[in-house]
Amino acid sequence: MSEAIAFKVLTAEEVAELKGGLFAGSADDKRDGFIHLSTAAQLTGTVAKHFAGREGLWLAEVDLDALGDKVRWEPSRGGEDFPHLYGDLPLDCVVAYSPLERDEDGTVRLPVTG
Repeated sequence: MSEAIAFKVLTAEEVAELKGGLFAGSADDKRDGFIHLSTAAQLTGTVAKHFAGREGLWLAEVDLDALGDKVRWEPSRGGEDFPHLYGDLPLDCVVAYSPLERDEDGTVRLPVTG
């Protein structure tokens, strides 16, 4: 998988906003001044920490190259660098999105492009 891909966990309401063409961020994103994204390797930990027990979540696969210099890699959980989007997320930078599903071991299943 390319390092130019990251993921955003969304509620059903946030997916509806994204489908409208532009996602401005969750309440937490707006509070922090950027849209929180995670790499594939970080995703299951992000869901466990920030979305535990929540149903009806969606997962968007984001093309970081298409966002250019609006993405910054910055230290976050455990000092690990996470991709942060400074600006809105346009739908045309989303490669795929689907309901968030998990494998039997609890790992978040990535959306299927195509």
